[in-house]
Amino acid sequence: METKKEFFLECYKLGIIKFGRFTLKSGIESPFYVDLRPLASDPKILKLLANYLLDMLPLDNFDLICGVPYAALPMATAMSLESYLPLIIKRKEAKQYGTKKILEGIYTPGQNCLLVEDVITSGASLLETIPEIENEGITVSDIVVVLDRQQGGREMLENKGFRVHSLFTISDVCKILKDEGHLTDEEVERINDFLAGNVVKFEEEKRISYEEKLDICDHSVAQKLLEIAIEKRSNLIVSADVTSTQELLALAEKVGPHIVALKTHMDILMDFDPDATILPLKDLATKYNFLLMEDRKFADIGNTQELQFAYGIYKISNWADFVTAQVIAGYESLNCFRNVGVVAILGMSSKGTLTNSDYREAATKIALSHPNVFGGVSQNKTPNELLLFTPGINLAEAGDDKGQQYNTPEYAFEQLETDFIIVGRGIYKSQDAEKAALTYKIAGWNAYEASL
Repeated sequence: METKKEFFLECYKLGIIKFGRFTLKSGIESPFYVDLRPLASDPKILKLLANYLLDMLPLDNFDLICGVPYAALPMATAMSLESYLPLIIKRKEAKQYGTKKILEGIYTPGQNCLLVEDVITSGASLLETIPEIENEGITVSDIVVVLDRQQGGREMLENKGFRVHSLFTISDVCKILKDEGHLTDEEVERINDFLAGNVVKFEEEKRISYEEKLDICDHSVAQKLLEIAIEKRSNLIVSADVTSTQELLALAEKVGPHIVALKTHMDILMDFDPDATILPLKDLATKYNFLLMEDRKFADIGNTQELQFAYGIYKISNWADFVTAQVIAGYESLNCFRNVGVVAILGMSSKGTLTNSDYREAATKIALSHPNVFGGVSQNKTPNELLLFTPGINLAEAGDDKGQQYNTPEYAFEQLETDFIIVGRGIYKSQDAEKAALTYKIAGWNAYEASL
């Protein structure tokens, strides 16, 4: 088999395409039906198919390979054996026992995965699969498919930024079969008429604006934060990971005009003093119109959290506008945060984090239902009712030696549909914090507007 045409004709003998009248899963009646599962029963064909698919791809770009369940699993396996790309297996749904994994295999967050599909129509199965892979910290940039039915799926995926490589289109197939006498002119015309009338069109779900969020986010802190964002044309939160009051106040003075909130870690200050630290900090927050976000990440039983929140030397309840809290202790542990807003920790940006998809799902349910919670910290998209805060944003770096992994503002707004970006070292470690804050403010706002 020296040519793609000869290869396809061998595949055709296995009955992978039938012509006639077929009702598809969508209810549409189609003049042809494609089922590539028989290819897995012919080892020679499967091996050739794997190599044809691999030949189309820049293999150096990929760390992993994964087939969309179930028809593409044998193809992905064959491609893995031919290319030595490690295979991961994506389940249709997570196991309800054992590890409860959705992905099986050995992988590391940050790796790039090649996704394999047998047939692409609307792209719906890919849109279901990709987020589940990305939720494990794996990137998907390229999709390879055996047959494109030319009904809009490829275009939709490419508009979302994915590169789609197809071995055959239905037009290619019809030409080959017509040339070989397997299809008449009338049958080809009927197929073309069907395709022309059944391109799958999608109404793109656009992220909602800050003004629209104001209508659905009823927590007073969420309302205030959104109002500041609109007024200052900023979605920037600066993480003040400094260790002295002088550094903290100096940073707040420089970045204050450009931020919606200052994220603090008061327990890392070596010279914390309620009067010398908090009073001037609150004055700066009033002067420059930003909120104070204490990133305490409370993670204990409710009674202990209440003591940590209201007592001790920091008395967080007296000055913070909102705090961060884990939800690992359950719904009632969040009851103690009265008179402030809570941003729940749904996921973290560090390499090897244990906040997997099962945890995120359970934590999000609590966040949505608790009246004190108005947002979530996550590396994944959240429901519109929650404001999304995305840390790990850096314009220059990809990560550090402590497991932190960075994303750009464009990725955060376009892919995650975040509401607020959190920037730390990119600003407070820069030579000019004020200039860096302005740069991130502009980049964040531009990325937000571009995502609408």
